[in-house]
Amino acid sequence: MNYETEQEEFWAGNFGTDYTERNNNTTLLSSNIALFSKIINQTKNVNSCLELGANRGLNLLAISRLIPDIKMQAVEINEAAVNECSKIPNVNVFKGSIFDYNIEPETYDLTFTKGVLIHIAPEKLDDVYEILYESSKKYVLVAEYYNPTPVEVNYRGNTKKLFKRDFAGEILDKYPDLELVDYGFAYHRDYTFPQDDMTWFLMKK
Repeated sequence: MNYETEQEEFWAGNFGTDYTERNNNTTLLSSNIALFSKIINQTKNVNSCLELGANRGLNLLAISRLIPDIKMQAVEINEAAVNECSKIPNVNVFKGSIFDYNIEPETYDLTFTKGVLIHIAPEKLDDVYEILYESSKKYVLVAEYYNPTPVEVNYRGNTKKLFKRDFAGEILDKYPDLELVDYGFAYHRDYTFPQDDMTWFLMKK
């Protein structure tokens, strides 16, 4: 399949498949449950969610442990990841690029990314921001690597595959009706529930 960006090709291919296989462990799930419990505690009446770039579904699985009857929609480009994510109850998976996902007509109480915006081609970020915003009824969450100014980082020996910036700040500037509800940081050396130095921002319409 032909994609618009080299980043899409990268994640749809062997690297994305290897990533899916690497990230299959109970420690990650436990850490996600701990992280999302903090975030969801700051929300009200979240009964549905949309995750862009869900991979094998560890974030959605964690959320389903916290909100058992939640309706979940996933968007994932890698076939191996789609196969794993589809095994989770109450998850509908759109297989394809985020840029091919149709915003309408469905909307969700919570839309989010976790470790995905960092891998999007910078010139395409506005398109992803639009999906997050327009698909949300109430809350938008981004959990990414933060940097006050845009910077590229070498990613496992690959260039143009990881970018850090103030994603939440850009979203708040783009959509003035959004307000920041809460934010936090999850450290890779946390003794009990480590995350990959992730900074999260919860916003509300």
